[in-house]
Amino acid sequence: MNKETLPLTHLIREPTRKMAAGPAPPLLLLLHGVGSNERDLMGLAPWLDGRFFVVSARAPITLGYEAYGWFRFEYTPDGPVVSDPREAESSYHLILRFMDKLVEAYGGDPDRTYLMGFSQGTIMGLSVALTQPEKVAGVVAMSGRFPDAIRPQIAPPEKLRGLPILLQHGTEDPVLPIQYGRAARETLDHLPVRLDYREYLMGHHVTQESLANTAAWLTARLDE
Repeated sequence: MNKETLPLTHLIREPTRKMAAGPAPPLLLLLHGVGSNERDLMGLAPWLDGRFFVVSARAPITLGYEAYGWFRFEYTPDGPVVSDPREAESSYHLILRFMDKLVEAYGGDPDRTYLMGFSQGTIMGLSVALTQPEKVAGVVAMSGRFPDAIRPQIAPPEKLRGLPILLQHGTEDPVLPIQYGRAARETLDHLPVRLDYREYLMGHHVTQESLANTAAWLTARLDE
């Protein structure tokens, strides 16, 4: 299988150094936010551990020129609401299929696939990890919110136990205010995952500090 036959358009960064054990590199799948594209989070790759095979995927729904999303939504007085839940469900299954195909196409380690999402990408990453934890070695969840729609499908405690999750949010976020990050922390605190929660004095973006924490957290996971 080659890059052209995979179900999502994407960019890759091959490992710049090898793991001490095992020939297959760990995979790090980047999931961008709404209105962005695969080039966005790939810009962070030079600061991430060189042992990762990094893949940055483009969401399937075209929203405009160079702008894509995993699902459409609308703002209401109660916050953002998914316009069509079928879009989110379709993207969820597409990501799962893409993860399987990545291992086949690039020879990554299926037992060491990590997800890193921003905003809407965080929603998708948590959706995958909390319902299919056997496919995910860890999650970085940046500036997003908890995917409430997946609550009935959350995996049983014995499958979730010890799943590493880094949850980051800005206290000045005008898009998804800090209460979304804190609500996600509260929900995850009631699950048997290994949660690391961080708040930063920032808006709806990634800062040098939050990126440094992300890079260190991912490296620590590989070194375990």
